[in-house]
Amino acid sequence: MTSPRLASLGTALALTALLGTGAAQAAAPAAAPAAAPVRTAPSASAAVPAFSDGYGLSVLREETQVRSPTDFTITVTTPQLSGKHPIRILLPAAYDTDPGRDWPVTYFLHGGGGNVNDVAAAPALHSDLMITVVPDGGLKGWYADWLMQNTAEGKANWETFHLTQVVPFIDANLRTRADRAHRAVVGLSMGGYGSLHYAQARPDLFGHVAALSGGIDFGMWEVRGAVLATELNLAGAWCAASSSSGSGSGDCTGHGPYVDSDAIFGSPYPFFNADRVWKAVDPAAPVNLAKLSRTGITLYTGDNDLIDVHTAAASHTVKARLDQLGIPSRLVNYGNGASLAPSCNGGHNYGCWAPAFADYVPRLEAAFAAAG
Repeated sequence: MTSPRLASLGTALALTALLGTGAAQAAAPAAAPAAAPVRTAPSASAAVPAFSDGYGLSVLREETQVRSPTDFTITVTTPQLSGKHPIRILLPAAYDTDPGRDWPVTYFLHGGGGNVNDVAAAPALHSDLMITVVPDGGLKGWYADWLMQNTAEGKANWETFHLTQVVPFIDANLRTRADRAHRAVVGLSMGGYGSLHYAQARPDLFGHVAALSGGIDFGMWEVRGAVLATELNLAGAWCAASSSSGSGSGDCTGHGPYVDSDAIFGSPYPFFNADRVWKAVDPAAPVNLAKLSRTGITLYTGDNDLIDVHTAAASHTVKARLDQLGIPSRLVNYGNGASLAPSCNGGHNYGCWAPAFADYVPRLEAAFAAAG
């Protein structure tokens, strides 16, 4: 007989396939404005900071892309990951003209199937009061050091790359306020998991965290099923809507080559403690939430499509457990989106995420300022 949990997992996988139909795409909002044209190699007038190799990262200087002196992408290689990896950086307008000033930093983690250019669909993240750093998270990296390092993806230590390489590399190359009170990590969908997990894994680094429509409860079979769907590269909702494409089109970009369903976190099945890694990194686990006792926590979600109905459930679970632990947090469930913005239909898309960031960023800027 099939166990209820296995049946639930099968339902979750079927759900991701079902949502890839035209009905799910029809619910997506109008496309967000396209990113500005990119020119390769900065001109003499583009005062882009020079970046030095370090912390295991090697900069491929010939591949720097400059949109403006305050919006550019560098590309790095690292022994922790196969291939080349872009890091998009947004600077405050006064970064170059106020050389004596150091700036808070926010790390934005994109969703599954997305890339660093998705940040263009959330204009509020290009702030004049902070630096925003958008590191590559892979099509299905899940902000994790994978259990399997010999898949078609090759070396895949995303958490090590971000936390022990990118963060100190940015502090070494830019004028940052290099303390937790002036550093935030935010993300959406897959990146919502990443942001909450990173804040728990390294509370010494991050004093502020926000998760938008995040897969933040690994106790839910729907969330585990979504991770498996990305590993298996199943076309469906988590591909079409959670791809977080900056165009906002809802087009399915895919999740890269097929890998084993146990590749990232190991077996998802709760037999003989086979799912121990899932439980250890579960952002909703009280033992992990307790690590956020000194962290500013914000959660956003809608509940008006077949993806965000589950991210809403996960967000409410996290909020309830934080309340039980006596840890302050803010949850915004904007439901069908009417209370948030005309562009928001309560679904899993930038029509909701962009105004959510527009609400969050001023609050984050105020928290940075209050920290002195």
